[in-house]
Amino acid sequence: MADESPWDVADQAVGAIAPEVAEFGNPDFAEFARALAAAGRGSVLHPAASFGATLRLVTRLAPLPAIAVGRWFGAELESHVDLDPKDRRFADPAWSDNPVFYSLRLMYEIAGHYGDELVDGSGVDALTREKAGVALGLLHDSLAPSNFHLTNPAVIKRAIDTAGKSVVDGAWNFVDDVLHNGGRPRQVDTSSFVLGKNLAATPSKVVYRNDLMELLQYEPNTPKVHANPLLFSPPWINKYYVMDLAPRRSFVEWAVDHDRTVFAISYRNPGPEQAHVTLDDYLVHGPRRALDIVENITGAQTIDVVGLCLGGAMTAITAAYLNAKGDSRVGALTLLNTLLDYSDPGVLRVFTDRRAVERLEKQMAREGYLPGASMATTFDLLRPNDLIFNYVVSNWLMGQQPPAFDILAWNADSTRLPAAMHSFYLRNFYVENSLAKGRLELAGEPIRLAGIKQDTYLVGAENDHIVPWRSAYAAIRLLSGPVRFVLSSGGHIAGIVNPPGPKGWYLVADETPQSPSEWREKAIRHAGSWWEDWVGWSREHAGPLVDPPPLGSDAYPVMGDGPGDYIRT
Repeated sequence: MADESPWDVADQAVGAIAPEVAEFGNPDFAEFARALAAAGRGSVLHPAASFGATLRLVTRLAPLPAIAVGRWFGAELESHVDLDPKDRRFADPAWSDNPVFYSLRLMYEIAGHYGDELVDGSGVDALTREKAGVALGLLHDSLAPSNFHLTNPAVIKRAIDTAGKSVVDGAWNFVDDVLHNGGRPRQVDTSSFVLGKNLAATPSKVVYRNDLMELLQYEPNTPKVHANPLLFSPPWINKYYVMDLAPRRSFVEWAVDHDRTVFAISYRNPGPEQAHVTLDDYLVHGPRRALDIVENITGAQTIDVVGLCLGGAMTAITAAYLNAKGDSRVGALTLLNTLLDYSDPGVLRVFTDRRAVERLEKQMAREGYLPGASMATTFDLLRPNDLIFNYVVSNWLMGQQPPAFDILAWNADSTRLPAAMHSFYLRNFYVENSLAKGRLELAGEPIRLAGIKQDTYLVGAENDHIVPWRSAYAAIRLLSGPVRFVLSSGGHIAGIVNPPGPKGWYLVADETPQSPSEWREKAIRHAGSWWEDWVGWSREHAGPLVDPPPLGSDAYPVMGDGPGDYIRT
């Protein structure tokens, strides 16, 4: 635990970012318990597979006493159990050096293999098998010996070193979380973060507001700017400021510092009164309306757009929609960790089958929206070791305080989703894949991605579990214009909040073959951040350097300082 960096924890936690993961509320709307029960029945009905798994279990357990005794005398006997050296739960040397703790770890790993083999041999369909695996994995993770005082050597050592104070502090943390955090361990200390000061801090003004969004115009920071302004289109599943996170870690700030006039949409956090809001409304009153304001203020005929995650999908939809109407205002596109083809949504497929969506719709109908807390809980349960038990150990067992880290603070600032929009999105994108198939219609217009001929900069992230990079790469088959695909280090959020530094890297190739594997074979690895590559690409499409436009206009005067009011809803 002590060796885990806040950056690693943050990327795992987000990704609520993971924004799409946050799409889903009550964890069992996806019927994990039902799937686990079905797999249990299947293992009974397939005795040959169950017997083979049990035989392998006994074979793996049998040598454990001899292995433990051998460790007492310094002999390291072969265990025939694969142990992950990167599993941070077992980073303490005692898990390898102490015979008792080593044996506990082996038994825990063997039990996990046994459960996986029973599910794999149960004969159920692939989706049920995957859901049962998620449920069984949660149970297995919860019973890890690292999660208990007497079976975690690091916890025992800390208790001895602090004369028991860590145990007392952990008990107080537990009580506080039960009383004030819904019984879940806190992931972040948000007390040091203030919106507008060290989060969402790039200087800006609010120049427009409707019932759905505010539009921010950022103050220029260079004497000249490119003629094409740049509109940031964020997801509305989380607050927009992941794109303007903190000084020196803000992609908005990076763009402003590199000669761009930047605008950003900040969506309102909807309540029950917005239950009727549809995806059509987000298109018409979000990016399309924002383009009108940007054109009026700057006088530009071409506006480049950056979209992230669901905001990236909406960016592509907006471009296709306007192109079909003969409106050529949208210029170069930058799509960050964006799914346009939902045929392989990665781990999210266990949440997006038809039955799961139907159950979720019933849940949302009661309140008119999906609560932010429900979204956060779902994502926590999807990666319990990183997002729950990690903090159970550090906060409750070791008596430590959670880290103060900007990405985690942003992640805790959750939002809701309107019922009508959410239902339409899940059914038409995840269940039907209508966008990729050319069957989607919004605001009375068929959405044809093949009509997008603009230059596009497409970013995927190596460790993204929310938008697998190979699925993001599939967009090259849907868009008609030139595409530059870049693969970044990091995950769903750290792949985007990716300022230049010594640890980062990215892959890029001059060609985009149909196969992502073939692309990767040809790609060249570069040290640093894709932000640096994007600057060069962006300048090629951004127009000549001109004087910065004014802040606001007669029609759209400045309404107040950024980051505005909707960020606080």
